[in-house]
Amino acid sequence: MTIAIVGAGLGGLTLARMLHLNGIDAVVYEREPSRDARGQGGMLDIHSGQRALREAGLIDRFLAIARGEGQDMRLLRPDGTLLLQEDTPDDAPLERPEVDRADLRALLLDSLPEDAVRWGHAFTSAEDGRLHFADGRSAPYDLLVGADGANSRVRALLTDARPAHVGQNVVEVGIPDIDRTHPDLAAMVGRGNFWVLGDGTSLAAQRNGDGRVRIGVSFYNTGEDWFATSGIPFDDPAAARARLIELLPGWDPRITALIAACDDTVVPRAITTLPPGLTWPPTPGVTLVGDAAHLMPPVGEGANMALLDGAVLGLALAAHPDDFAAAVAEYEREMFERTGAAARMSADMQELLMSPDAANRLLAFFQPG
Repeated sequence: MTIAIVGAGLGGLTLARMLHLNGIDAVVYEREPSRDARGQGGMLDIHSGQRALREAGLIDRFLAIARGEGQDMRLLRPDGTLLLQEDTPDDAPLERPEVDRADLRALLLDSLPEDAVRWGHAFTSAEDGRLHFADGRSAPYDLLVGADGANSRVRALLTDARPAHVGQNVVEVGIPDIDRTHPDLAAMVGRGNFWVLGDGTSLAAQRNGDGRVRIGVSFYNTGEDWFATSGIPFDDPAAARARLIELLPGWDPRITALIAACDDTVVPRAITTLPPGLTWPPTPGVTLVGDAAHLMPPVGEGANMALLDGAVLGLALAAHPDDFAAAVAEYEREMFERTGAAARMSADMQELLMSPDAANRLLAFFQPG
């Protein structure tokens, strides 16, 4: 029987790896033309997802590329007041190490047979046991797993739920090779995560494995049309940086200097989520993993849940290789409970970040009592 996985993200590739380990054939169909066709985003905080990598026989390779120093954190107010600084000892356990998403994806891809991923296959629909792609090609399937992310096309086969805007809009910028180009700013940011939380705004700076600092400037309690009315000229990077700084009045110049130092990559990103605890009735031959199933606020759970989805579904299929329906039912029961709890926790964290007293509330979260 044919297992088709749509999407070569973390969840889909983990599932493919688990099936490969258990001698079960599967094909991953990915719309991108090659594995290096586009950037893969920033760093990921991998904690619970380490269990999936252990099940997949990849934990040692993961630990070799993980950055323990990425667990460092600095929390500040916009006026520059340092509220919290946590520096990770060199011999600390890798409980929540950071890893470059591109490196983790490459690790998963390299663990699969060369022909496991079919690049350049943009899924459009599925009917009568066949997948259909944008270029007119088609392929058979007995089980279709949608691993196609936030804007999943496979999801429509199971539920009418669609991602909704959560009142957060982010402008992503970055400083390449910060240690060489801006050593003073590099020292301020530190080795891991640098958070500045204001009233309705925040700045999060994060070290990437390639020396780039990736920066997200968030504007909370803003609508879907905020980018159009913000006055940020995205087609003029220098003016966009200047406007971003204007939108942070009263912020310490040492912090806004991070924005002034950025290169010309300026990317708007509206934050959307699926309803926490989303479920769907059992549907023969189709299921979902990762953001396709449970898109959450970007507070550190999504990638971990995707890795676990792939591992749990892979184990269920290995236990029921001749009964896909039983395997999917077992997986969905576990996944709905696990990811529902993670989504509700993520929604609570999102509400905290959007609150007027976000800095003090986050400080209390990290230092209870």
